Amino acid sequence: MSTPVRTSVRELTVRSVILGGLITLVFTAANVYLGLKVGLTFATAIPAAVISMSVLRYFRDHSIIENNIVQTIASAAGTLSAIIFVLPGLIMIGWWTGFPYWVTAAVCAFGGVLGVMYSIPLRRALVTGSDLPYPEGVAAAEVLKVGDTSGTDAEVEAAAAANRGGLAAIIVGSVVSALFTAVGAMKLFATEVAVAFRIGSGGSMVGASLSMALIGVGHLVGVTVGIAMLVGLVISFFIVLPIQSWGDLGSGGLLDSVEGLFSSDVRMVGAGAMAVAAVWTLVTIIGPIVRGIVEAAASARTRRSGTHVDTVERDIPINYVALTVAVTMVPIGWLLWDFLDGTALVGSAGGILVVSIVFIAVIGLVVAAVCGYMAGLIGSSNSPISGVGVLVVLCAALLIKVAHGGAEDADQTQALIAYTLFTAAVVFGVATISNDNLQDLKTGQLVGATPWKQQVALIVGVLFGSAVIPPVLGLMNTAFGFDGVPGADPDKALAAPQAQLLQTLAKGVLGGDLNWSLIGVGVAIGAGVILVDEVLKRTSRFSLPPLAVGMGMYLPMALTLIIPVGAFLGLFYNRWASRDADDAERRKRLGVLLATGLIVGESIWGVVYAAVVAGSGEESPLAVITGYGDWSQLVGALVFVVGIGGLYRYLRSSAVSTAPTGPDHGGGGSGG
Repeated sequence: MSTPVRTSVRELTVRSVILGGLITLVFTAANVYLGLKVGLTFATAIPAAVISMSVLRYFRDHSIIENNIVQTIASAAGTLSAIIFVLPGLIMIGWWTGFPYWVTAAVCAFGGVLGVMYSIPLRRALVTGSDLPYPEGVAAAEVLKVGDTSGTDAEVEAAAAANRGGLAAIIVGSVVSALFTAVGAMKLFATEVAVAFRIGSGGSMVGASLSMALIGVGHLVGVTVGIAMLVGLVISFFIVLPIQSWGDLGSGGLLDSVEGLFSSDVRMVGAGAMAVAAVWTLVTIIGPIVRGIVEAAASARTRRSGTHVDTVERDIPINYVALTVAVTMVPIGWLLWDFLDGTALVGSAGGILVVSIVFIAVIGLVVAAVCGYMAGLIGSSNSPISGVGVLVVLCAALLIKVAHGGAEDADQTQALIAYTLFTAAVVFGVATISNDNLQDLKTGQLVGATPWKQQVALIVGVLFGSAVIPPVLGLMNTAFGFDGVPGADPDKALAAPQAQLLQTLAKGVLGGDLNWSLIGVGVAIGAGVILVDEVLKRTSRFSLPPLAVGMGMYLPMALTLIIPVGAFLGLFYNRWASRDADDAERRKRLGVLLATGLIVGESIWGVVYAAVVAGSGEESPLAVITGYGDWSQLVGALVFVVGIGGLYRYLRSSAVSTAPTGPDHGGGGSGG
């Protein structure tokens, strides 16, 4: 099918910017909370497209490409919020006590704008000139096409019905998820279950967070990633942890001892597995990336020669891109200098600053290409941004350590660790936005959008997201705190797993106390997983994504166990949806939107509850009872299972009741 060409159609409008900005603010807040809690964020392009179509249909002269601008702006929420994978590390090491608004916003904004600029030259090579699948970009385009309210009256009414059903799925999922979490906050039942047990003279545990958001995450990432995370969980908790705890459980409570050993030792094994998986990913895609950059440069030369380029192929001119990159480096350099000023590193600030700016400029471009390519392969939601972050922090730490010449005392070591994390945060902004930009450009290509207008829209989304991330981060820090920070309540502190990992790596490299043996074990396990994955892909239709296995090894079981459950629920629902071949894709899309609602509802409630905690100064301001022991966990688990079962029954019923009718479709059938 050829790319549609549109003329004289409203696209980048004031109302699309306002609507996209409002959606971005809400979804960014939700993603910040979810990322700090479980180390994962959700893609916002599809739900944003559904909301946009439901709203803009009431305005005159709206179009599919105007809806595309809304989802392009809002998609920044699902990516720029990944900056939280590194910035909380500055709190964890005690360098910051809060998140200074303008500094945090500037890091997000300048890193994000740099990410947009770096990914623009890659569009022709990695989007229009490649056969990469871009699963989420294609899915978003299909949603926009289904909701396009042009055509016959019957087609317009069918599109309107699809929009209503999709928006209802998001709302129902959000309300139920938020209510469940709110009742848990009232202490009417437990929202987490855990039990430890001995294995010989060692021990392990089983635990689960009763989180509907995690069910939604599992539904979205799919069964392949879910199984891989389950494999990682088994490796960590039923092989490595029993071995590591053998004869070393201490005299305290069994559960506390097991959890302590997991946090201090086993997670480093997971870090090693994630690191080698990230390196392997880079090795496997470096060839296509180089070819893509060469082809992009050739396309730019062709345009400069005067050859006509269609509207749907026009990017921001490359000279503007180069100028923006150069100009952006100035405030980035100032931010880095301001961070160094007054620290124990002032004496070597010049050399460190030069190395840092070159590092951001060069590694940022490499990371943009890598992340853009990975988004094309597996989608931006599943791209291993945190794995790339491991390599970024390790490289930054080593280079900055060399530039400084080695720390002479504890103050210099602490300053080097903080500066490394701050520098890595800028590169994270580049990585997250470039990961998203090419996905959005694929959607635009399929619906006939103008690339340069999309690129401007994404910059707008970056600015909206940069404005809201600092206060939400501050609210999370005030209300909950972060795991491992002195004074934080362990029962409510946010895990922020990636930030924990990255600050641990920076401290280990720069402080010289990194336990390389544990990381080496993880590297060996990761290499074995890579080998198994390659064999599976060559001999069967299955795979075992190494980075997903590493995440399963690294994350606490409470956060990991429910995700595969959601993945299998999604698998079973999609199999049911596929029974009606004519309506399968619409039914599956409703499942995606319900899963998104589960995430959004719990996440937004988390932000609201954080405000209540911060305002009241109490740890559990909504508690109405003090708890009732193990029965509380049992009741919580029962309500959770019944609630999830009811939601999926509603989903099937809704999928049937909103099915299109007409001569080519019998109404969807009753399912099975």
